[in-house]
Amino acid sequence: MIGVIALVLTDAISIGMMQQMLTNQIGADAGYIQIHRKGFQTDPSLKNSISNASTVKAAISKDAASCKTSERLRTFGLVSSAYNSSGVSIVGIVPDDEKDVTTIHKYVVKGSYLRDNPDEIIMSTSTADKLRLELGDKVVIMASRVDGSVGSEACRVVGLFETYDSGFDQTHVYIPLTTAQDMLGAPGRISEFVVNPVNPERTETVARRLEADLPAGFEVLTFKQMLPILVMQLRLYDQTIYIFYAIIAIALIFGIVNTMLMAVIERTHELGVDMAIGMSNRRIFRMILTEAFYLGIIGTAAGLAVSLAVYVPLSRSGWDLAMFSESLNSIGAGTIIYPVLKATTLINTIVIIPLAAVAGAVYPALRAVKLQPVETIRMS
Repeated sequence: MIGVIALVLTDAISIGMMQQMLTNQIGADAGYIQIHRKGFQTDPSLKNSISNASTVKAAISKDAASCKTSERLRTFGLVSSAYNSSGVSIVGIVPDDEKDVTTIHKYVVKGSYLRDNPDEIIMSTSTADKLRLELGDKVVIMASRVDGSVGSEACRVVGLFETYDSGFDQTHVYIPLTTAQDMLGAPGRISEFVVNPVNPERTETVARRLEADLPAGFEVLTFKQMLPILVMQLRLYDQTIYIFYAIIAIALIFGIVNTMLMAVIERTHELGVDMAIGMSNRRIFRMILTEAFYLGIIGTAAGLAVSLAVYVPLSRSGWDLAMFSESLNSIGAGTIIYPVLKATTLINTIVIIPLAAVAGAVYPALRAVKLQPVETIRMS
């Protein structure tokens, strides 16, 4: 029972944490699909921005009813106050469209989200602290223009956000798309289109369709290609969890060996009588294994009942790990972990635990069939 509880809850919490890391990255910035000019992923500079945005819009419009989209102009630059400066990724967005594809507007904890006024900017609370800024203060942002000169813009801080990823917070600021285009001397230019299918399960289908409809010179990337490390961690966990299953099974086998061996020793006289009246070794062997199997079934059922009793409320309220907030935010997981119980976890538990119980009973069963009836009957 303890093994089942440890197995189910550890698996559910681990999967929940990794899925939150992936979901947070998709929701905060990446989206499910991004369209760039070919080469932008390796060299995200203005020279690799999209100048013929109408071609991309035409391809996206074929899935307009089932997809949400937003366009951005992204560059690296400097944001400066009277006290300090910081290198950041400056992201020009269409505020209303961005709400449809990311959740950055939900992370605003002070002030307001962008309203498409040309001189507005939102940044993280950590960046504001570094620059010693408050709401309403003005900052200057600077970045290289398309022609190589330096463009600058004075903006007023209208909102401060906090996501679940401290690294992301320290490196991103948002301004209206038109402001970014004017500052960079890039009218009509777009760095990337973010496309989110209403049904995320259609991500691969939509991406392949867009890839087929767009001419050469564009790249269509899904979140699996944009966030390969997080996707790989999920896949790796799906494999390494079986090591944890094996550890639990081995511990269970030792426990069953001890339990069933004691049962055999305590019932030596009874087994001797059974042998004397004609019970075959095969039936005795099967009887010991059957008892262990029932023990495994009962323990599994009890363990699952306790696990579900703990999991259900945790999946709704989450497990608050605020004491580890700095560590969790550094990996983008957030301080409240919501466990995720997969069907495969239940199936593996239901199969592995009873089988391990039976495996642990093999040695005691062999000891039982080697007993000598005459000697065992004399024992009392």
